Amino acid sequence: MNIAKVIVDVPASSINQTFDYVIPERFLEILKPGMRVIVPFGPRKIMGYVVDWTNDSDFNNLKEINDVLDLTPVLTPELLELGKWLAEYTLSLYITAFQAMLPQVLKANYKKELERISNEPLSDQLEAFFAGRDSVSYEELENTSVSFSQIQRAIQDGAIAVRYLVKSRVTKKHVAFVRPAVETQLLTEAFEDISDRAKKQKEIIDYFIDHPEEIELNQLIKLFKTTRSTINALQDKGLIVSFKKEVYRNPYNDDAFESTTALELTNEQRRAIEPIKQHIKNDEHDVFLLHGVTGSGKTEIYLQAIQDVINKGEEAIVLVPEISLTPQMVNRFKGRFGSNVAVLHSALSYGEKYDEWRRVHRKEVQVVVGARSAVFAPFENLGIIIIDEEHENSYKQEDQPRYHARDAAIRRGENHRCPVILGSATPTLESYARAQKGVYKLAVLEKRTNEKAMPEVDIVDMREELHAGNRSMFSRRLKETIDQRINRGEQAVLLLNRRGYSTFVMCRDCGHVKECPHCDIALTFHKLHNQLKCHYCSYEEPMPMYCPSCSSDLIRFFGTGTQRIEEALTQLVPEARVLRMDVDTTRRKGSHEKLLNQFANKEADILLGTQMIAKGLDFENVTLVGVLTADSMLHLPDFRSAEKTFQLLTQVSGRAGRHELPGEVIVQTYTPEHYSIELASQYDYMAFYKQEMQIRKKFQYPPYVFLALITVSHKNHITAVKSTQQIVQALWPLLQHDSVILGPTPSPITRVKDRYRYQCMIKYRHEPELRTLINKIVQQFDEDVRKNDLLISVDMQPYQLM
Repeated sequence: MNIAKVIVDVPASSINQTFDYVIPERFLEILKPGMRVIVPFGPRKIMGYVVDWTNDSDFNNLKEINDVLDLTPVLTPELLELGKWLAEYTLSLYITAFQAMLPQVLKANYKKELERISNEPLSDQLEAFFAGRDSVSYEELENTSVSFSQIQRAIQDGAIAVRYLVKSRVTKKHVAFVRPAVETQLLTEAFEDISDRAKKQKEIIDYFIDHPEEIELNQLIKLFKTTRSTINALQDKGLIVSFKKEVYRNPYNDDAFESTTALELTNEQRRAIEPIKQHIKNDEHDVFLLHGVTGSGKTEIYLQAIQDVINKGEEAIVLVPEISLTPQMVNRFKGRFGSNVAVLHSALSYGEKYDEWRRVHRKEVQVVVGARSAVFAPFENLGIIIIDEEHENSYKQEDQPRYHARDAAIRRGENHRCPVILGSATPTLESYARAQKGVYKLAVLEKRTNEKAMPEVDIVDMREELHAGNRSMFSRRLKETIDQRINRGEQAVLLLNRRGYSTFVMCRDCGHVKECPHCDIALTFHKLHNQLKCHYCSYEEPMPMYCPSCSSDLIRFFGTGTQRIEEALTQLVPEARVLRMDVDTTRRKGSHEKLLNQFANKEADILLGTQMIAKGLDFENVTLVGVLTADSMLHLPDFRSAEKTFQLLTQVSGRAGRHELPGEVIVQTYTPEHYSIELASQYDYMAFYKQEMQIRKKFQYPPYVFLALITVSHKNHITAVKSTQQIVQALWPLLQHDSVILGPTPSPITRVKDRYRYQCMIKYRHEPELRTLINKIVQQFDEDVRKNDLLISVDMQPYQLM
């Protein structure tokens, strides 16, 4: 008997296991592990992943698989193994781990219907809801006064049932093509026979005599400035035939990339790449930390190592932070490897992502460049994995499965016996500490490839500006330097470090701050629509004219947004052309690229933006970088805040003076004496590393200990507190004597979406059984999770402590 073991698409811990299904005769030939199937599960039909085959089962009366969604497995045997490891490592469900590996379109979409299954009369409200119909879509419920409890009672009484309709969202793009239906000789005869009045028909036939190959229908219509009726007339005469053909949605025009060749390496680069090349040649796994200052030629090392991998017939994955997946970055890889590169990132449409993923799946490319989830590209013959800007927080996923791309990459590197490179000008303390201990191999690039000096950094104390009577957000020094640069025809980049810093509304009479009614957080003012918005639950309301607390009209907004700075800039330097780059201006597809192209073409003098302009940009005419609020991250409740500040300042300083013109950086701060700001201005990573490590050791933070964060949330405040206390009490006696539990304490933002949040943090050095222990304890709350809407989330490597 052939039986498939299936993980079903029900994200619940009680169902986090395989279920056995009989494989019907018709699917025996085609079904393989890694394919998606539709299976009956209780009263409904749902999607699942086949993870294994077997010949016997401990259960009787097994149900059959209804349908198979794939002809080739979407998950390779290695990815199936990786998914299981990922789920266990991050304490998440198998189904969420598998879903995280695939493009959105491969996740089935369910449409629910309420179906009347008995002829007995229903309650008046339900009769009015069904209005004589046998089935009604579930969405309609939301717009009626019918309560869910009424529906539940009717389901329990057997009067109605819920039916699930599975729609797989996979769409392929088909385009109409045209080609001659007869050979050239007959086309020539037809050309003579067609009346001279049918000029367009003659032109098209003439074209096909010279070009007997297929052409896209729309292209043909455009080429001859004609209409569909001309084409239909030729089809009716049997001279041409139209047909549909599947084409890939290619987000990039591969012909538009200028081809590049390998550059001559410097001595430093040669020393760094040699051991990597050796490992590629010998099929050996190791992790290399490439620590190189900005502009030291890390990308060229990646490109030449990938070339070795391609020459061996193997494949490469390059991860870059979402924020620096700029057209410039894509250019470098497409320029070197052409159409042998697939690009995966969030700015692509679902269809484009799916097509890029299929190019990888069908082995049509050997290189993938992408953001975090590209680490799961379905390659079967990996020769190298590269993580650029490895210090970036965006490599950590903040919802289930809470994985770090670095861990997944190293796991795949071990499976494929290939090197993993972590590159950064400011590596995380954890990675650098591992390199110091010899767990990773360290390669250092201390010089820029063009031998140019790093730009001078000037720190301006904004407290002194205030004392001197300057209340604007621009110091006198920055204003003068901007003027100089514009007069010389050079460009400037201004960074507003917005993290933890938003524009809120406060009454100047009574001090009332407008907060979100559902979250414990101030509402943010958006000038464009004159709205107050909550960035946690999307609640919004119009900006009030009067204070809701004391009715005063002295209600003002505080804080510095990019819009306010743009306005202030145009008043301060009216002749400057300013481009603003933030979430609002880059929302539309392609807008990111458009703005950067405008700046590259010198259509603007100043590029003003948030985090997204700090990385990966390379403009030869930029000679000034200004950082407006260098210390806004320093005061967040996060032990990594000094490290993040140092990294950001170092990264953004690297945007200036990258070519012939010398660069300058001006950093405005209210805490100029803070070591992260001081050492970033000297580009002294080692001094920062030593100082920060002392602090981490003293207060017992990573890399000296590991952390695990458990967050509990519930609509009832007391339930949230009590449940967190129970978890702490259950864990405490089971841990090693040198492990510490902090909490329960309220999360820094205690209420989000009307749910109260409490947390406890475990600091430990060696707890080999910790994952098992936490799992067992969390399972004891299964009933509360199911019935009382309790949410427990576990993060085994927290980066977001808010």
